[in-house]
Amino acid sequence: MKQINIMVLIVLPNFISACHATPQSPSTQVVYRFDDHRYLELVGYNCEGALWFTDTKRGIHSQVEEQFYKIFTRRYIHPSERYIAITEFEGSGFYISKDFGRTWGMAKYSPGGGAVRYADDKPQREEIESFTVVNDQGFMLTKSGDIYMSSRPFDDPRLEPGGSGIDYTITTKRGLVQTHHITPGYGGGKWGENYLSWNSVQGPKPWSILAYKTNFQDIPNQVPEVKNYTGWDHMRCDPNLG
Repeated sequence: MKQINIMVLIVLPNFISACHATPQSPSTQVVYRFDDHRYLELVGYNCEGALWFTDTKRGIHSQVEEQFYKIFTRRYIHPSERYIAITEFEGSGFYISKDFGRTWGMAKYSPGGGAVRYADDKPQREEIESFTVVNDQGFMLTKSGDIYMSSRPFDDPRLEPGGSGIDYTITTKRGLVQTHHITPGYGGGKWGENYLSWNSVQGPKPWSILAYKTNFQDIPNQVPEVKNYTGWDHMRCDPNLG
């Protein structure tokens, strides 16, 4: 009995010490630099966690995602400052800011806006080549050369409150011509909040009704060239830091 009591006295302090051990703090690391004064930080473990945006010149430090963010692994070029777009994991959607990173919202792929009519609305992650955000517009390029993009950075005044709306005509499979009307407030999201393929709005036979919005007309069918870019071209993360 004495031997047993002694063993308990020895083990118990070690058990208490383990219970009061300080938990490991999550690591904080810069995972992307836009330029010399703007960057993204990830706070978490194993390259997953909360995502923060910082702009030292404008005094901005804002949370993009509270938890569970994983870095985008494809080529990423982002000289744009007012409009900031950060992909969800492997490009399934977008965190966006239209005020230099002060506040954040979401952008999505528009239903029916795929590169092929009646096919997927968005590219699969293995198809993505790069994501470029320039001139307040985002361009997702696929390996096959298709481009998914956001609108030009303004809203169509015809769809604003009190606007006239947009009339448009379509020809049915039976050759019938039909006239339709897009009512203000029902013409899709605000500028920068919808991504869809160039084919669906500017191809030989566009099929998305967003093709009738001014900010989706005369958009480029290739990613604009970016010159003298000083930021990183990929996100980076060291899983050994946390």
